[in-house]
Amino acid sequence: MARTSPRLVPAESPDDLEAAFYDALHKGDLDRLMACWADEDEIMCVFADGARLLGPAAIRAAYAAILERGGLWVRPTQQMRLQGPTSCVHSVVERVSTMLPDGRHDATVLATHVYQKTGIGWRMVARHASLAPWADAPAAPPDATLLH
Repeated sequence: MARTSPRLVPAESPDDLEAAFYDALHKGDLDRLMACWADEDEIMCVFADGARLLGPAAIRAAYAAILERGGLWVRPTQQMRLQGPTSCVHSVVERVSTMLPDGRHDATVLATHVYQKTGIGWRMVARHASLAPWADAPAAPPDATLLH
């Protein structure tokens, strides 16, 4: 499968790449969204519905289906970063809104992004998303002191 050139998304930092990823989602730009991903077969994405997608073809097809109605509004909050010289993990709380035939739908999603520094800049190698257990809450868990 021919892939979009990753050079479409310059990313000198994981933050740059994450901003480009959310911008592509908002604009419904599938090529730009896929250019945020590493150009390799061993990338993975777990969607909030539990679907586990392996490789660029599966990830592209899933995002194409999501974006066929247009862009998706996602506002990341509560970002936490763990960064090393060549890898980085971001944990975010996403407020997601989309228009469906029956109207606007909102969700709170907990997402983890794994980035890798490549010869052409930072690229996403993994994304894992889950619906927040407190779906209608503002943006913080009901009991922030709960440990597990």
